[in-house]
Amino acid sequence: MRFSRRDFLKAIAVSTALVSSGCSPTPGGRSAQGTTAGQDVEKWVKGVCRYCGVGCGVLVGVSKGKITTVKGDPDNPVNKGRLCVKGILLPKIMDTKDRLLHPLVKKNGQFVKVTWEEALELIAGKFREAIDQYGPDSVGYYGSGQNIAEEAYVANKLFKGAIGTNNIDGNPRTCMASAVAGYVSTFGKDEPMGTYADIEQADVFFIIGANMAEAHPVLYSSLVDRKNANPNVKIIVADPRRTRTADVADMLLQFIPGTDLALLNSMANVIIEEELTDRTFIDNHTTFLQGEKKLTFAEFKTFLADYTPDRTAGVTGLSAEQIREAARLFADRNRNAMSLWTMGLNQRIRGTWANNLVHNLHLLTGKICRPGNTPFSLTGQPSACGSIREVGALSHLLPAHRVVANPKHREEIAGIWGVDPQKMSPKPGYHTIEMFRAAASGALKVLWVVCTNPGQSIPNLTPYREGMEKTFMIVSEAYHPTRTSELADVVLPAALWMEKEGVYGNGERRTQHIAKAIEPPGEARPDVWALIEVAKRLGFGNLFPYRSNEEIWEEYRKCTVGTKMDLPAYDRLRKEHGLTWPLPDPGGPETSIRYAAPYDPFVKEGIQFYGRPDGRAVIFARPHSGPQEIPDDEYPFYLSTGRVLEHWHTGTMTMNVPELKRAMPEMYAELNPEDAEKIGVKDGEPVKIISRRGECMLKAKLNGRGQPRPGMVYVPFHDTEIARMINFVTIDAFDDASKQPEYKICAVKLVKA
Repeated sequence: MRFSRRDFLKAIAVSTALVSSGCSPTPGGRSAQGTTAGQDVEKWVKGVCRYCGVGCGVLVGVSKGKITTVKGDPDNPVNKGRLCVKGILLPKIMDTKDRLLHPLVKKNGQFVKVTWEEALELIAGKFREAIDQYGPDSVGYYGSGQNIAEEAYVANKLFKGAIGTNNIDGNPRTCMASAVAGYVSTFGKDEPMGTYADIEQADVFFIIGANMAEAHPVLYSSLVDRKNANPNVKIIVADPRRTRTADVADMLLQFIPGTDLALLNSMANVIIEEELTDRTFIDNHTTFLQGEKKLTFAEFKTFLADYTPDRTAGVTGLSAEQIREAARLFADRNRNAMSLWTMGLNQRIRGTWANNLVHNLHLLTGKICRPGNTPFSLTGQPSACGSIREVGALSHLLPAHRVVANPKHREEIAGIWGVDPQKMSPKPGYHTIEMFRAAASGALKVLWVVCTNPGQSIPNLTPYREGMEKTFMIVSEAYHPTRTSELADVVLPAALWMEKEGVYGNGERRTQHIAKAIEPPGEARPDVWALIEVAKRLGFGNLFPYRSNEEIWEEYRKCTVGTKMDLPAYDRLRKEHGLTWPLPDPGGPETSIRYAAPYDPFVKEGIQFYGRPDGRAVIFARPHSGPQEIPDDEYPFYLSTGRVLEHWHTGTMTMNVPELKRAMPEMYAELNPEDAEKIGVKDGEPVKIISRRGECMLKAKLNGRGQPRPGMVYVPFHDTEIARMINFVTIDAFDDASKQPEYKICAVKLVKA
């Protein structure tokens, strides 16, 4: 293969981009911010990184009862020894000045140290009081994609099976629910059919609504490896903001915020009009729907007639030729294509539709269920799949992707749980926004929040923080104070990360075991222990007889047998470096690609989308639909929020790491220089961002690591200071199908402070 000077310069550029994202340029190498591990280590313990949903394997070094160093696990296929800067610095989140070491109860407005017994009795008493007086739907639980699977399973059983309420939801509702709804509506089952291994065989990457370089840096490094190994690999980045991810792109589609549905439909229009479809695949494996109405291929083509590139150009702000070129590149029959997306598509009032339209591109071209060909939703938390989607810890779900509204599903789970199915409610409980509205209205009397920080992360914060103060709120947390624990009535000290044993499930269906490395400090305890202790005090101890996490897991695993989501046994997980389900044979191979022979054990020949009754995936006719709120004369700018490399979620952990805090001590308002000039703001000067809901004050950043389109401002959401918390400004409108809020777009005005 000829390697030109242009190719060489491109290779240098992508390697530079990789290092700037905090990763080593070669697997197993030293991180840009890391040090060689291994000095004075008494033992190494196998685990999984605590941060994003990539699920990097780690080896934790322990000395004198402390975690002293972390290095990438070279035998883990996810990261092959590579870690980003946050992963390398994980030891520094463990012993911090704000670690919570004892239970606290708020008395007369002040937190007072109490015994576990006093705290547990108070919690159980409040639950009993609310349930007896107002019924089971007066209490709720709000969990996290950071929980281990055993914690989420026990919480689900306690609330849905024992108490009899479906008021259990979690923060994955705010980040992944539209991906769930997209997979289920298109394919009949949740989660990707491919794995990270597809990156090594893809020739075209279509990245839309994701800044992988900063939000998923190790996975981004795999993409860069692929690009460096084969200069013919092409990368398309579609994003209203130029990001670090775009540094490696061959094509940047910087569309007007909220117009991605039009873009995706226009790409489909080009694919059909230029006869780039795979008609054999379409005829054998798909059906067309508009709502519930079946369409023919010709009728679907007619639907797309309104989305020609010439017409769509005016809507999206792109040129017609850009749209055609992207569609042709994606559909090139000589190339494998992989799509990657995350919050940019999901956090929208039409996030489900956007997910459907990405799937459409793969189904129209037949680029699916083959190595290097897959639509792939990236995951934001370490176990949002394993501990929420799979366990069923959302208000409408039951374990193994069952739903509460299905009586057969309730009976199946009731049989495993040992409860009366009549006690299990068929009505979905409060989803995230409804749950915090119910707290504000007084309908929710008691709320238990575990391993998450909604007092900072919920959109349109002002009314919801007021609601959290009204309800009796228990917060299980490793740190205090957080913007949620400060509002609580009881704060329970939680064991953190590898202070406990457990299982995570990452974004590629990989189930991974985390061994306990050290004892938790002070009186901190695993959340699963606290949940079981409260269950006993509520009179449900007979339902929770577990003596170990393994016993919990093996009961949960029964829920997955025969569902085509069959999970591996605990003893095998302890030995392996993760396994991708389904694994119907306990000792058999993991599944790399679902729905297709010879990869999927449930498919004997060809491709079968067995989640749907007819075995066919759906190509949806979804019209373009804009955001809930668009700029106007009073609020003339789009606001979008997101992440930076150095920090994660609400900064509870990463702001405790000195190196990360020094690198990014506070968040900022990233402006296009044209807009900054118009409002008279210079780099580093304070700017006030105001919406119809609230405001915050941040320093302007121009020509930084990213740049939004003119008319758009971008703000990371990690800042812990009240004055800089952007979620006082964001909107709480949500997708009707997925119930996921539209963090990504609202209308604001900018005022020089």
